[in-house]
Amino acid sequence: MVATYDDVLAAAARLAPHAHRTPVLRSRLIDAEVGAEVLFKCENFQRMGAFKFRGAYNALAQLDTGRQRAGVIAFSSGNHAQAVALAAGLLGIPATLVMPSDAPAGKLAATKAYGGHVITYDRYADDREDICRTLAAERGLTLVPPFDHPHVIAGQGTAAKELFEHVGALDALFVPLGGGGLLAGTALATRALSPACRLYGVEPAAGDDGLRSLRQGTIVRINTPRTIADGAQTQQLGVHTFAIIRQTVDDVFTVTDAELLDSMRVVGSLMKIVAEPTGCLGLAAVRRHARRFSGQRIGVIISGGNADLTALAARP
Repeated sequence: MVATYDDVLAAAARLAPHAHRTPVLRSRLIDAEVGAEVLFKCENFQRMGAFKFRGAYNALAQLDTGRQRAGVIAFSSGNHAQAVALAAGLLGIPATLVMPSDAPAGKLAATKAYGGHVITYDRYADDREDICRTLAAERGLTLVPPFDHPHVIAGQGTAAKELFEHVGALDALFVPLGGGGLLAGTALATRALSPACRLYGVEPAAGDDGLRSLRQGTIVRINTPRTIADGAQTQQLGVHTFAIIRQTVDDVFTVTDAELLDSMRVVGSLMKIVAEPTGCLGLAAVRRHARRFSGQRIGVIISGGNADLTALAARP
């Protein structure tokens, strides 16, 4: 199955009674700094604090009764785990979540609070996909990937659909990039609703597999990157996500952890909202390339707000 914009439309209908229609915000001072009209789709206000709820609920809601009863399993650095736990709870599905032992404490706690059973692993030594595949086979669980599944991609695309319905056509749109679920889903909505819009993925400089994959025309796998953008600590794009990204995305930018921290500060001080480091990838790229986009209407997706503020405050 290949995800299409029709799947995004179906996902939007499925999500309508359950997901928040998140706000679009602006900052006069950010507009002045960048020299453009910057419109922020704030998925930090989504249920469980990130866009991931959209894809998780859309995927779980389409499982047959037998699979729902048997339960699901997912691997995640944090937000997908929370999303699956919450969606599973709403649908009455048992959920097991495989999460790194050093995941932000708030994300671990929230996943458990939503009713998920958490199993931890060492993100730098263990293979989380192998752990999930083994447990799924042993326990008869359905694996719900964090990004590389057509139903997940379609669900994530509903955020951009809402953005274009709210603001109309854009000149450019910046999207955080980890495994590519949000970017691929956004691409489906963008090409249907604002086809001339230039679409950019943004990833941490330490984890530039998306940029390299786009340049080389094939999926590039890297070691787990060391970056504060824990939502983008992926090793490679997915097969489904890359197939869409390579056909529809104009380019991929990278930004440093220092730029992410500074953009978090800007979002907090000027917009009075909390965004996690991964959620600030788009703004960091816009600020770095401001001259290139001067005078344009720019969309930025803030992908989540589950920041570990205690850990970030302790950084030197």
